[in-house]
Amino acid sequence: MGDRELDNFLEYLKQNRGCDLTLYKHSTLQRRLGVRMHQIGISSYGSYLDYLKHHPDELACLLDTIFINFTGFFRDFDAWEYLANEIIPKIISRKKPHEPIRIWSASCASGEEAYTLALLFVEALGIEQYLQQVQIYATDVDEAALKQARQQRYTNSEVAGVPPALLSKYFEPTPQGYVFNPTLRRRVIFARHNLLEDAPISKLDLLVCRNTLMYFKHEAQVKILIRFHFALNNLGFIFLGKAETLVSRSLLFVPASIKHRIFSKGAKLESNDVLMLSNKNSPANKSTLLDAKNIWQSAFKTSPIAQLIIEPKGRLIGANESAKTLLNLSTNDLGQSWQQLPFIAQFGDLNLPLQQTLGDRSQISIKNTQWSTAKGEYKLNVDLTPIFDFKRRFLGISVTFIDVTLLK
Repeated sequence: MGDRELDNFLEYLKQNRGCDLTLYKHSTLQRRLGVRMHQIGISSYGSYLDYLKHHPDELACLLDTIFINFTGFFRDFDAWEYLANEIIPKIISRKKPHEPIRIWSASCASGEEAYTLALLFVEALGIEQYLQQVQIYATDVDEAALKQARQQRYTNSEVAGVPPALLSKYFEPTPQGYVFNPTLRRRVIFARHNLLEDAPISKLDLLVCRNTLMYFKHEAQVKILIRFHFALNNLGFIFLGKAETLVSRSLLFVPASIKHRIFSKGAKLESNDVLMLSNKNSPANKSTLLDAKNIWQSAFKTSPIAQLIIEPKGRLIGANESAKTLLNLSTNDLGQSWQQLPFIAQFGDLNLPLQQTLGDRSQISIKNTQWSTAKGEYKLNVDLTPIFDFKRRFLGISVTFIDVTLLK
């Protein structure tokens, strides 16, 4: 089986099935394709292409084989220990108590590394401050792996890397294994994301992408690293796998620990890098940006954290499902002034903070607000956060309601 046959097969997937694998290393693809072809008794790419055309469900089976996930809690424990002792304290020390800490677990697979990050930050901050400050975005191209991650259930062998003290503190044992703490889970959002095609998450304090770059060709690695550079805050850190280097664009990042593959953001992007980041010459750019927009709209709608969006004139323009349930809102409430919303009367201490945030763009947190529903009494932390675009134009405010009823 030659390279030309493989190229033809990959081109078919790209043009006809919307699956672009052309920038993955051929050696990796040949191994993974060989595994799947052996399973179904096919010996050539041409025959496999015919099989794929007549079996629509085969593409999902193939992608499950290609995107095989090697991950685990605290994988390479020494590196995670360094992150916990040296990097996370630096990130926290640069933040005021009300300022968000944004983390991206890229290529998160079945979620172990995203939940490992949650464990380290809750240990460093405490549960209440963790719930107020930390937001972890966990993404992968493999929808099956994301489905597993969202379930937050792991077997005894899968949690073997978790220190016993953390296992007993943040996991619930079940006959089938362990369930990750649902309170900590609220600050982890899982979504499908393609590192080469979708817009990067921005304003990050920490980006974790371990043992993923090595599967891509050189030019793809450069493109991804430029996107990662853009994604980080000026003082942000990137945490790579021990088998990876930063190819030729290492000036983009400065070593914090070469041994543990942790780097801080380095030089500014060059003009050619910005063009590569924006993909302005790509005809697929508009659809890519639309896909990214749809992903994060879906993440907003399905987030377990109740959230409202209020535009600068004070009208409600967004409410996710959690907020509608908690606050008994309907679609008819959208477009209403916040003073007219039915739940406002019950929040006696919310009026002035809303006026202040809309007026002077300040970020405000209100602790232990009482909230009553037919289902019972709740204790909520309410955060009011101004929203700006990249030109610092004020777009409105985000209001989040975090349930802290069960916290001691």
